[in-house]
Amino acid sequence: MLTWALSLLLNNPHELKKAQEELHLYIGKDRQVEESDIKNLNYLQAITIEKLRLYPPSPIIALRAAMEDCTLSNGYRIHAATHLMVNAWKIQHDERVWPDPDRFFPERFLTSHKDIDVRGASLSLQVVHFTLASFLQSFEVAKLSNEDVNMTESTGLTNLKATPRQVLLTPCLEAKFYEHQ
Repeated sequence: MLTWALSLLLNNPHELKKAQEELHLYIGKDRQVEESDIKNLNYLQAITIEKLRLYPPSPIIALRAAMEDCTLSNGYRIHAATHLMVNAWKIQHDERVWPDPDRFFPERFLTSHKDIDVRGASLSLQVVHFTLASFLQSFEVAKLSNEDVNMTESTGLTNLKATPRQVLLTPCLEAKFYEHQ
């Protein structure tokens, strides 16, 4: 998840700058970000949610069953207990739901889709928020060339980047914050 988030931010320097500005505003450079700070980092949370929308950890959600009889919008009838495979990638790129669905636009979770709340979804999401915040607070990140990071997805049941990326990291906090304790 962090690889995708970092790759998206490298390809979208305006959004990267906004995330870093939010960190400087709420955390500063005199201390390290803490888990309790995440609730104040709305833009950073929007980045993570938008990353999940664009690049879900698994494009197919398998092993689900319909809880009750239902009819899909195209008239197809699903009976209770029917086993389903859900194409999460397709839903999350549906232009009927997401304007400009292929664009990285974290602001959508601060405006038009601000009522979507995934904070209680999982511990892993909380860890991603915290890790991304810590990383972006600690380092200036840059691409090694002017070319966009290749966002090709691998094939398979998990959504991995098909190609590695190289990143230039420059520490931006006092040296004491990088010492191993």
